[in-house]
Amino acid sequence: MPTLLLHKPYGVISQFSPEPGSRWSCLSDLVSVPDVYPAGRLDADSEGLLLLTDRGRLQHRLTDPRLGHWRHYWVQVEGCPEPPALDRLRRGVTVRGERTLPARVTRIPPPPLPARDPPIRFRRHQPTDWLGIALRQGRNRQIRRMTAAVGHPTLRLVRHAIDLMDGEPPLVLGDLAPGCWRPVTPAETRRLERLLQAPSALSRSSRSGRRRRRGGLR
Repeated sequence: MPTLLLHKPYGVISQFSPEPGSRWSCLSDLVSVPDVYPAGRLDADSEGLLLLTDRGRLQHRLTDPRLGHWRHYWVQVEGCPEPPALDRLRRGVTVRGERTLPARVTRIPPPPLPARDPPIRFRRHQPTDWLGIALRQGRNRQIRRMTAAVGHPTLRLVRHAIDLMDGEPPLVLGDLAPGCWRPVTPAETRRLERLLQAPSALSRSSRSGRRRRRGGLR
């Protein structure tokens, strides 16, 4: 059963069928493997690592927000955030009336990425900075709204890693060029199989709760 890692480029929506009237391309323009679907999404104007699979359970396991898989991003922002702004991002900010979960946020040097096509529109005399941001939730356009909330709009957003939370290094973008994909390696396949076989903390908590309730009836 195929599971693939794709470097989604700018201008491609995270689905295989085009949106009527949309200017964006879709995944079928890049991937001809049948019956695979993305485990998670990236907005059309975002780039980076997308896992495609034909296994519904794997999609669910990687995207259920209650299971909290860390996703790692390189984020180019307008301006140079000061420590108070970075602290706000780490603690969580209010986006559309809801507070985001705490995030991991660091200032980083420019990552080794190819130039974006089309190029980013910079404001003259306005510096930019790069942040490393890791999230355990994936609300709509969350990072863009978070950085805008602290006064530093996102200019470029690239997901570079997905953590399987198994104690091993995350799946990474590596040297995949934009628009290219590869099958997962045998070692990655074994890790994904173990992920499906392992009981989640959520299911363990549910079973524990049922046992406590049954015990209370004795």
